[in-house]
Amino acid sequence: MTTEQGELISLPPQARGGRRASRKARNGQTTSARLSAVIKSARDLMRTDEGLNSDLERLPQLSWLLFLRAFDALEAEREITEVNYRPAIEAPYRWRDWAADPDFTGDDLLTFVNSHLPDDRDKPGLLPYLRSLSSDKADDPRNVLSAVFQEIYNRMLSGFLLRDLVTKIDEIDFTSADDIHTMAYLYESLLKEVRDAAGDSGEFYTPRPVIRFMVEQSFLELGESILDPACGTGGFLLEAYEELEKKVRTVVQRRQLHKNLRGIEKKPQPYLMCMMNLVLHGIESPNVIRTNALVRMSDENNPASRVNVVLTNPPFGGEEENSVSQRFAEGYRTKETAWLFLQAVIDKLKPGGRCAIVLPNGILFGDGVGIRIKEKLLRECNLHTVVRLPQGVFAPYTLIPANLLFFEKSGPTKDVWFYEILPPEGRKGYTKTKPMRYEEFADCAAWWGGKDRVSRIENGRAWRTSVADLTANGYNLDLTNPTAADDLAHRPPQELLADLVATEREVLDLLTELEKKLEAGRD
Repeated sequence: MTTEQGELISLPPQARGGRRASRKARNGQTTSARLSAVIKSARDLMRTDEGLNSDLERLPQLSWLLFLRAFDALEAEREITEVNYRPAIEAPYRWRDWAADPDFTGDDLLTFVNSHLPDDRDKPGLLPYLRSLSSDKADDPRNVLSAVFQEIYNRMLSGFLLRDLVTKIDEIDFTSADDIHTMAYLYESLLKEVRDAAGDSGEFYTPRPVIRFMVEQSFLELGESILDPACGTGGFLLEAYEELEKKVRTVVQRRQLHKNLRGIEKKPQPYLMCMMNLVLHGIESPNVIRTNALVRMSDENNPASRVNVVLTNPPFGGEEENSVSQRFAEGYRTKETAWLFLQAVIDKLKPGGRCAIVLPNGILFGDGVGIRIKEKLLRECNLHTVVRLPQGVFAPYTLIPANLLFFEKSGPTKDVWFYEILPPEGRKGYTKTKPMRYEEFADCAAWWGGKDRVSRIENGRAWRTSVADLTANGYNLDLTNPTAADDLAHRPPQELLADLVATEREVLDLLTELEKKLEAGRD
């Protein structure tokens, strides 16, 4: 049995993150092979429906159906384990009520999903019903359901194809640990495809190796509140959860961990996929809201709403409306999204709180309002580390070099350590087909010096700059490796020319790939 006092308990297998199960699934196939076949079949079905024109439309359609299937499995488990169980979704709207009936198809199924019950026009259909759910309790799953489905619509036009799709999804067994874990893995691979497509629309997603490194160097602890105010599909939140879940020993700790992982996402499609991603990984009621994070954080700028840790990759290169910029103090107003996020994050941290944030080079050397924001950062926080990433880490979205800034709200900065990560030997950067790998952070992690950053030394990749020098230099943080600069001055012209040719070839390869995409789009 479990208790509310938090003593050590023997958690049920699924609550520990999985059950022991045979790697062989039904009919002799491995779980991965079976579920891969299910997902492939589902995607093929959606491609034949005239209402879905791209993966950017097909994956959200698949996501909300998977969400309902997974949620119904959670509800079935709650029904067994909770004494005062009350279903979040009532009949006939539960997945088990309508999805398992092969004869419920065609126009009747479309009517039920989109508008009202086929035999009673006065009762709402599935999606209107889910949008109407509410509860006075903040952690009630009905509030989660309502938030998730507020802007969800069925885009399939054929009720018969929708029936086939629902039947396929019903084959996934969300009471099986193998199915849950494998489905989560497959879903991550689907998200990557959509991220690649979304990059063409200006959405930049953080590569998993970068997320993992940032989380590990933040040295998270149970009980800390962790926020990603631009959470996208939930990469930072999921990595933080997997890092901390290993330390959980009680039901109370698990419940608190779920509550402490907080996300904000502005766009509806990434929000839905984030919720689905977290639910698949065992977070039943994700603490994620869909709104403009800059507005939300400015409205909540009080001590009670502040957090211990911020992990984020805010949008850069975009602009906010004047009404958002006006929420910031005079002299610090700008339309540039990344500048606004940096200010908001500083104000969102508790005393002693810490942040790991991705920022482009332009933020480091920015002037005007940027100088005042960087001065605020160095005055209010200890910017202890800037990790300079190579070109192409965010390919194919952008070739703009990015940086990882680590700071603590523990008093003003005295010195800033810079660490330069170089691409593998013989390469000038990364591409979509040759991305950055987690192993390439190993030297930086070894140099880091643990949570207290002890034993750091300057070397060919790391150097230290005093805040006095930064101030004298106009708060320019776009500093090059002094060792690399010396090497450049003494390198023979033949080497410099060879490097230039190699760089031009990489750029040509990227342009060729872009040209093929554009031609494919015209077809």
